[in-house]
Amino acid sequence: MQVLLVLAHPNPDSFSHAIADRGRQALESAGHTVHLLDLYALGSPAAMSAEEHAAYQTNDPIVSPMVAEHAALVKSCEAMVFVYPTWWSSQPAILKGWLERVMVPGVAFVFNSRGKVRPGLGNIRRIVGISTYGSPRSYVHFVNDNGRRTLVRALHLNAWRSRTKWLGLYAIDTTTAAVRDAFLARVDRVLGAL
Repeated sequence: MQVLLVLAHPNPDSFSHAIADRGRQALESAGHTVHLLDLYALGSPAAMSAEEHAAYQTNDPIVSPMVAEHAALVKSCEAMVFVYPTWWSSQPAILKGWLERVMVPGVAFVFNSRGKVRPGLGNIRRIVGISTYGSPRSYVHFVNDNGRRTLVRALHLNAWRSRTKWLGLYAIDTTTAAVRDAFLARVDRVLGAL
C-alpha cells in the first residue's frame, strides 16, 4: 500500500519525530511504501497566500509546485498518517495550513453537475492520526480535541469509505520513559497492521 506520512513538528529531536520514525519503520516492515512529508523540513508555508486564496475558487486552485506534488501524493496514496503535537487545542499552524492548501477542490472534494460537494478521496482507505498532548485526556475531551475532529471527521467526510484510527499520548510533559516506550510500541502494532 502507498502511505503518505505527514509530520508537523519543528524540532528533529522531538517525540513527534521519534513517533514518525517508528511509524515509518513499522509501515515499511509491513511491506508498505511510505512517502514522508516533514512539513517543517520542507519549509511548507503555514498560511495560504493571497494568490492561493484567489485561485481556490477557480478550476486550477493549486499554484505552488510543492503543493501540486503533495496533492499528487494524496491522490495516489491509499492511506494517510498524520503525526503532530496538539498545541492550543489544535494542530500546529503548519499542518492546518497544509490541509487548507492541499485539500482543495479537485483533490479532497469535487462538485457534481448541480454544484454540490462530493467526496474526492475515494482512494484513501485508512486515516491514522497520532498526536501528543500536554493536557490530560479528560481536559482534551472537554475542549473537543479540535485537531482530532479535523482529521477524523472533516477529512474523513471526503474519504468516507476509509477507516480511521486515533492514537493519543496525553499529559506528555509528565509521562515516564516507560510510558513513552509503550506508546511507541503501540504505534508499531497499529501501523504494522495497517
